[in-house]
Amino acid sequence: MSTPLGYFEQMYAADPDPWSFESRWYDNRKHALTVAALPRPRYRAAFEPGCSTGLLTARLAPRCDALLAVDAVESAVATTAQRLAGEPHVTVARARMPYDWPGRKFDLIVLSELGYYFDDTDLDALLAQAVVALEPGGDLVAAHWRRPVAEHARSGDEVHERIAATGGLELTAQHVEADFLLEVYARTPPAARSVAEREGLC
Repeated sequence: MSTPLGYFEQMYAADPDPWSFESRWYDNRKHALTVAALPRPRYRAAFEPGCSTGLLTARLAPRCDALLAVDAVESAVATTAQRLAGEPHVTVARARMPYDWPGRKFDLIVLSELGYYFDDTDLDALLAQAVVALEPGGDLVAAHWRRPVAEHARSGDEVHERIAATGGLELTAQHVEADFLLEVYARTPPAARSVAEREGLC
């Protein structure tokens, strides 16, 4: 089964930064790599489900005309909203995935440390909705921890295997480390193009 909402609520009740995003170089570096992997300099409309305390959100914000960041835990939403208070183009809201998926189109969707909390049914629903919500040629970025965690419904590698098996997505970039996997997928059709191809370099 998917990880219950109560698990996350207890985590945030015990510590407003339960995964120590504020203090760990690991997460600081991973967030920087995630944003550096974005193939476009700017996006019209981006969606970040499971935004947690908003540290990645703050890095994504300068690259987006509009950014919607959501989380299922109210205290995490409050922290992110406070962090992004000076960014009027960023909307922060409470939403539980995959049930509260927004009914709009995006050219960027970021799934960071999210997929392994879902069972088969919920993960399939999440990925299907992501494909439908992505504009043709839009980008889906996924980053997940690869080490075993008892509370996870599956490994990070398995999450990425399921993304790779999802129709309508083509892998365009991949960064692999012992600790995490970072991948970028393009919504097809049209056929995916590299950054160099987009800029007429090849």
